Amino acid sequence: MTVRALVLSVVGLLAVVLLLPTVRAYVTQTNELRALRSDLVDAQGQHDELEAELERWDDRAYVEREARDRLNYVMPGERPWRVLDPESVPDDLDPQTGQAITDGPVESRDGTPWYQAMWESVQVAGEQPTPEEGDEGAGGSAPGADDVPAGGTEPPATDEPGAATGENG
Repeated sequence: MTVRALVLSVVGLLAVVLLLPTVRAYVTQTNELRALRSDLVDAQGQHDELEAELERWDDRAYVEREARDRLNYVMPGERPWRVLDPESVPDDLDPQTGQAITDGPVESRDGTPWYQAMWESVQVAGEQPTPEEGDEGAGGSAPGADDVPAGGTEPPATDEPGAATGENG
């Protein structure tokens, strides 16, 4: 090894020792700067959201809705309803009559899909009630062609006096 190689290796080692902390600080600061810029973007987004919410509070309808939802306020003349214990209210009683609520004319069977039960409900709702066989002979049926008197048609029934006799008053 020559003196020249020895001097160059000592200078190179000295340069590495002096420059290594500087390079390490540069890399660390670059990473910190990247993280801070990311935090700045997040903070700017949060700032924009808060500004938008602040602008919403200038709208009277929004303020009323929030007062109703958050503070349970009501407008003058309205009647507030509050359920004190929702678990004590039975679901199978009609609140107006107090009687038990039935499933209705369509019986739900276990394993029946919801759409089939709904279709059966639509079919039942569309059917006209038919008079029972025992009701027809009791004289409760609607007047038919046999019930019209032989002398012609009946005069129209009105509430006006003299309308049936043809008088003009």
